[in-house]
Amino acid sequence: MRDVLDELVRIWRSGDTAGLGTVVRTFRSAPRPAGASMVVAPDGSVSGSVSGGCVESSVYDAATDAVSTDAARFERYGVTDDDAFAVGLTCGGVLDVFVEPVSQRTFPELGAVADAIGADRPVAVATVVRHPDSGRVGRHLVIGEFTAEGSVGSSRADAAIVDDSRGLLAAGTSRVLTYGPDGERLGEGMDVFVASYAPRPRMLVFGAIDFAAAVAEQGAFLGYRVTVCDARPVFATTSRFPSAEEVVVDWPHRYLAEQLAAGALDQRTIVCVLTHDPKFDVPLLAIALRRPDLAFVGAMGSRRTHEDRVARLKEEGLTDVELARLSSPIGLDLGARTPQETAVSIAAEIVARRWGGSGEPLGERQGRIHHDCAVAHDT
Repeated sequence: MRDVLDELVRIWRSGDTAGLGTVVRTFRSAPRPAGASMVVAPDGSVSGSVSGGCVESSVYDAATDAVSTDAARFERYGVTDDDAFAVGLTCGGVLDVFVEPVSQRTFPELGAVADAIGADRPVAVATVVRHPDSGRVGRHLVIGEFTAEGSVGSSRADAAIVDDSRGLLAAGTSRVLTYGPDGERLGEGMDVFVASYAPRPRMLVFGAIDFAAAVAEQGAFLGYRVTVCDARPVFATTSRFPSAEEVVVDWPHRYLAEQLAAGALDQRTIVCVLTHDPKFDVPLLAIALRRPDLAFVGAMGSRRTHEDRVARLKEEGLTDVELARLSSPIGLDLGARTPQETAVSIAAEIVARRWGGSGEPLGERQGRIHHDCAVAHDT
């Protein structure tokens, strides 16, 4: 829902009703992950996607019908070899999609969700997607680290969902939880989709060079909260890095150490070192590579620069295991020349590391196209 939140909230604040379709569960080669959403506005316009085009028309019709009937519904889209073209999901996967009307009456807690996401506060939205009592379907609970708003219609169920949702929120994962009709943990009958919205992952770009501006743009495009850091104030200016949310003038190793000590970085954090100057790189990488909880640490430079950098890091006492965490030279082999092309190659490696991709052309590989996520991420 994060991708369509602005449009959804705009309609909600206007007093109108939007149709919202959300992927709640996927099987096999489904094109979009759980949490992917599509909004149908009152004027019929569409924002977002649940399938990359395969079943958009069907979800559009379901969302329009949900608004007109004021009733939520659960849909499953899938194919076999015999009915692929009839159903429309020709990739061979299965999507469970929950479609609901969203208005100030049906989802009064949406404003709290928007406020939390806008302030980069973790929040989870628990929605009843199946229940024997149709009056419970579509009810929401909005769960923060220390708060909970809304109700699914039972205090017992509320307590169980809040407790379990906080566990999912801490892990940054989204999934369907199953309970008995009144929240019994070992029961069946009520399915609740919990969408976790952790603060956006961070990308730290060290080195205020022209390549950094292109990398910051790619990072922002991928959904990262980008910080550019350099010790030279003449280069580290906001005008040079419009895609970065923050430009910091500080010694890179000192800034990284402060951010780690403050708990401002997590297992999704990306570190890109672009200075290829040992007086900046070595103390910075000596800190970063000793932290296995960072998602990715990469450094720019030639083969010779890399060999010199590794030798200096060994002198600093880094082990082979720690040095193996370094991606250097950073990026995939795309034949890139310009800063923009180089930034694409760096972004491609980050995506490949996140999802376990090989970087090879898909046409030369066999098996599934979509990879399972190696590390939990929010929707």
